[in-house]
Amino acid sequence: MSRPRLDRARVAELYEASGAGRWGVSADAFESRLDACIAHALAGGAAPPADVSRILNGLHVEDLALAMACEAGQAAAWEHFASQYRPVLQRTAAAIDPTGRAADLADVLFADLYGADVRDGERRSLFRYFHGRSRLSTWLRAVLAQRHIDRVRQDRRTESLDDHDSLPARGNGDAHPDHARFTAAMDAALRSAIDALPARDRLLLGCYYVQDMTLAAIGRMLKEHEATVSRHLTRIRRELRERVESELRRAHAMDDAAVAECFRAVSADAGPLDLRELLGPAVTPAAAPAGRKDPRPGRSNT
Repeated sequence: MSRPRLDRARVAELYEASGAGRWGVSADAFESRLDACIAHALAGGAAPPADVSRILNGLHVEDLALAMACEAGQAAAWEHFASQYRPVLQRTAAAIDPTGRAADLADVLFADLYGADVRDGERRSLFRYFHGRSRLSTWLRAVLAQRHIDRVRQDRRTESLDDHDSLPARGNGDAHPDHARFTAAMDAALRSAIDALPARDRLLLGCYYVQDMTLAAIGRMLKEHEATVSRHLTRIRRELRERVESELRRAHAMDDAAVAECFRAVSADAGPLDLRELLGPAVTPAAAPAGRKDPRPGRSNT
């Protein structure tokens, strides 16, 4: 049984209810997306008209229209999404991991939604995977939670079980026996890695981590979209870690297991490491206050 064609009158009703025209989404594009949503719900198979009607009735068409407009790069839609849903990502990240380790995942997800992946000159937004069967906020939480789970699994796979078992047992309050050596090595490696960064990259790190500026404030200062700033920060963090790991191996003769243990020890207790001192002043004091991040957990004025 082939899937029946969508009822044009019903499509017109859903298009009107979605407010898609507000975001510049055409009726034809919306109908094509509805058809794709049904195909996804049916896993490419066929279904009687009653099942198709049930699927259509269950779609969150307003969220679907917004996602389509954001995927197409409509500026007004993206600004609306950023104001309404970026706080959702930030609160979700804080709830997933109160230590803050999930915050960078939220930034990466935000960039992927904007379309950081460019193939053959075409921006590929993660919104193409949203099919409207759940609320957009629910879908975002699920994607972020899954990415966090994937990273935890990846971290566990990269840990050496033998090395882990050979470590002396210690409570959360006990200092690592090599903490002083690891901290000194990390300080030297960080200084070397930061010194090797271009001035613009150091500026971005300083604005975000030292001056506590929001992505939006940094974007206004640099005349870039906040999603672009987010992508730059993600790249800088990745490159910085790679350089630090390389420096720990080169200058401190650490193997992979020692590098991983060094990161764990310093993450648990940074000791005298001071990011402000390492990065230095990033912007003038007058430039920062208007775009400071809200210090309350999960809150931001980005």
